[in-house]
Amino acid sequence: MSPDKPVKANIFAAGAVLWRKSPDNPYEIEIALIHRPKYDDWSFPKGKLDPGETSISAAVREIHEETGITAQLGRHLSGVTYPIPGHRKLKRVEYWAAEAAAGQFTPNDEVDEMLWLPPDEVPDQLSYPMDRTILRRFMQIPPDTTTVLLVRHAKAGSRRKYEGDDNCRPLDEKGRLQAEALVAQLRAFGASEVSSADRTRCTQTVEPIAESLGVPIHIEPLLSEEQYAADPASARARARKIAARGGVQVICSQGGVIPDLLEWWAKRDGITLPPARNRKASTWVLSLSGGRLVAADHIDSPLPVPRTAD
Repeated sequence: MSPDKPVKANIFAAGAVLWRKSPDNPYEIEIALIHRPKYDDWSFPKGKLDPGETSISAAVREIHEETGITAQLGRHLSGVTYPIPGHRKLKRVEYWAAEAAAGQFTPNDEVDEMLWLPPDEVPDQLSYPMDRTILRRFMQIPPDTTTVLLVRHAKAGSRRKYEGDDNCRPLDEKGRLQAEALVAQLRAFGASEVSSADRTRCTQTVEPIAESLGVPIHIEPLLSEEQYAADPASARARARKIAARGGVQVICSQGGVIPDLLEWWAKRDGITLPPARNRKASTWVLSLSGGRLVAADHIDSPLPVPRTAD
């Protein structure tokens, strides 16, 4: 399930399994646990969404507020829904894997202690069974993966109604809002380089993130619908070559490319894709290990899902 699809709950939150490479052994990892004096519990960092906030932005913000650490999200682990004791309310929490990038812990009003533990010591320290379930999901795949962000271009009006060259059809008003909203979403996953099919609606979709990062947009004609259909093998090889560059690659393409490319890639590397409608401005978060696709998560929209009041 997409982390921003509507679910039956009235309190929404987001968090992460925050991890780092061990200072003593770069081939091992440590996982952060926080202690909240208000509840006297040990858990993963998490917190409620602010009004108009996506769960992705909330996860990054809550990690920083509770631990002082700036983190880079990776794959989506799971969402859990549970009742709030003493209330007729359901709480939904979305969890990601998140690598610590910078910063250090300072005790604050919400969290008075933080521990970095090797994975095998984490279960006994956790206060809640559901957190152990999230930990098991985290440990199913090596955490140190490479992320590729495959974006379908934002809304660009109607092809039938556009009178000019369709290759030059620009984003409409909603599409421009989607493109701006993609900046925070893609940066949460550590976006570092940007590529795009040679269509105006594709390049305009990633112009805001490229400007935010201060990087150029690499034009990739093979990833347009026409050239992909003409030579899918070359286009697929090109997508994998971009993925192998390192960093976190953003690739913007079209609705006639992305589903087939992902179906081929998933079948090649032996994973099952989650259901997805591949809407305009949606994003596939691809996790690769050793050049192999090991997980794929789908985000329907960069815009926040309307929520009812708590």
